[in-house]
Amino acid sequence: MNLDKYKHQHSAILDSIRALKTFSKLGIAEHAADIARHVIEMSSVIKLHLAIEDRFLYPALQQRGDPALAGMGRQYQHEMAQIAQAYGAFAKKWNDAGNVAGDPEGFRAEANRVLKLLHARVLRENRDFYPLIEQS
Repeated sequence: MNLDKYKHQHSAILDSIRALKTFSKLGIAEHAADIARHVIEMSSVIKLHLAIEDRFLYPALQQRGDPALAGMGRQYQHEMAQIAQAYGAFAKKWNDAGNVAGDPEGFRAEANRVLKLLHARVLRENRDFYPLIEQS
């Protein structure tokens, strides 16, 4: 199975997380518009990525006849639903520059929590999940 588009989307998500981290270090209130723009852009990539996974990747794993990989796919899908919910709430709140500028420390705290989860998940998929799919 070719996972290039998934990997490309992961790269875009990781790039956005790095950009948000950079803008946070430079000053959250001063870069509120940039932060909100990156949250919106990252949200688009995440929504597309999750939709493609749910529509194509996970069903394909269920049909492959490899119970271990199918089970892993179900586990990853379930875990991602929880992370996606947390990210959705984060994005809804922080996709507005006024909200970011009005509560820089609130943004920082929530970004540290939610983006850390997302970052760890993307790395885990790249390291543990995708190689197994490609080998099967």
